[in-house]
Amino acid sequence: MGNKQVKQHFETAKKTGVLKISLLRLDEFPSALKTFPNVLKTLDISENRFTVLPEDIAKFTLLKHLNASGNKIATVPECIGVLVKLETLNMMNNLLTSVPRSLASCTHLKQVILSNNQITAFPVVFCELKQLDLLDLSRNKITEVPPEVKSLQVTELNLNQNQITIVAEEIADCGKLKTLRLEENCLQIAAIHPRILIESKVCNLCVDGNLFNSKQFTEVQGYDAYMERYTAVRKKIS
Repeated sequence: MGNKQVKQHFETAKKTGVLKISLLRLDEFPSALKTFPNVLKTLDISENRFTVLPEDIAKFTLLKHLNASGNKIATVPECIGVLVKLETLNMMNNLLTSVPRSLASCTHLKQVILSNNQITAFPVVFCELKQLDLLDLSRNKITEVPPEVKSLQVTELNLNQNQITIVAEEIADCGKLKTLRLEENCLQIAAIHPRILIESKVCNLCVDGNLFNSKQFTEVQGYDAYMERYTAVRKKIS
């Protein structure tokens, strides 16, 4: 795509507040972003070759949707915390090993998608976000779900395809959690605490591809209580 077309994207964005510069093989941010007015509500820089999110992004304080998926970004700058209106953050298919503490300031976040990165520790910063509804951490290198997870407000938590061996029983205290995805991890059957089955609101617990079989799962204390919730939800859907 030529410079003329890129320029046209910027001209349109000044009117719409939506800037989409994906699939352009960019490895540096266009210089026009430095002087761009603070009007952006949606920024899509997906499927490029960026290795960092620039500090310049902090000036777009009206931003609600940021899509930086499909790049080679290894770190997110602390300044992302000034984007307090942010509602969706998609940074799947990057090289992130962690996320900044400052994300706790993005109190309007509803969806965070960090699938297919290099994250090794569960980012407990997300436990502070009261409006967060979906957290996707699938295909990372997380080994443990810590007790802090009890404060999560999400209805869906996706931890498929990690290296998890421990799930804190406190996950049963998540007041809104309905769907918990733990497929293809390193869980022994003992890691499925009965509290999760008996006391939680989880009605869709996905655990295939771990170090136990479905028969062992059905024998865990509280399985019947879980199946009652599961069946009740299925009846509502049908």
